[in-house]
Amino acid sequence: MKILAIIMGLFLAVHSCQESTPPSNQSLPTQRDVNRSMEDINRQMALEEDAVIEGYAERRGWEMTKTGTGLRYMIYDSSGEGDKAREGQVATLKYKVSLMDGEEVYSSENDGPRSFMIGQDNVESGLHEAVTYLKLGDKAQIILPSHLAHGLTGDNNKIPPRSTVIYDLELIGLK
Repeated sequence: MKILAIIMGLFLAVHSCQESTPPSNQSLPTQRDVNRSMEDINRQMALEEDAVIEGYAERRGWEMTKTGTGLRYMIYDSSGEGDKAREGQVATLKYKVSLMDGEEVYSSENDGPRSFMIGQDNVESGLHEAVTYLKLGDKAQIILPSHLAHGLTGDNNKIPPRSTVIYDLELIGLK
């Protein structure tokens, strides 16, 4: 009977030690696995946003050019003159900024024209790219996917996180 009690005690001790052993590192995802997962999620979200943008432009009959970054633009009044805008110049714009639901969030009528140095000032990265397709006097529709606009955070004012932004703009100054 004592031997049976000792064997039972050893069995319980061994069994309880195995259950309380933390899982090995092999079962936990590595940082590399987490990064790959996040990249896959971001890639999928970008593809979904791209499809929504494409549908938006098609419903409006806009024949837009899509760049490698995902920016879409359509110059609807190309009466501009001179060379296209380039990095290092100061661009001044008349603009209306809207969300995809049609809500106008900013405009030069309310806030005044907007000036910035192309490639250097703190404006949406997509706006830097977009103005380089324009000459002084050109008017264009620009669609900035969220990663070229205000990204995951929005602008902490009128543009929500992960929002696609639509610009109707005119390049009125270039120095």
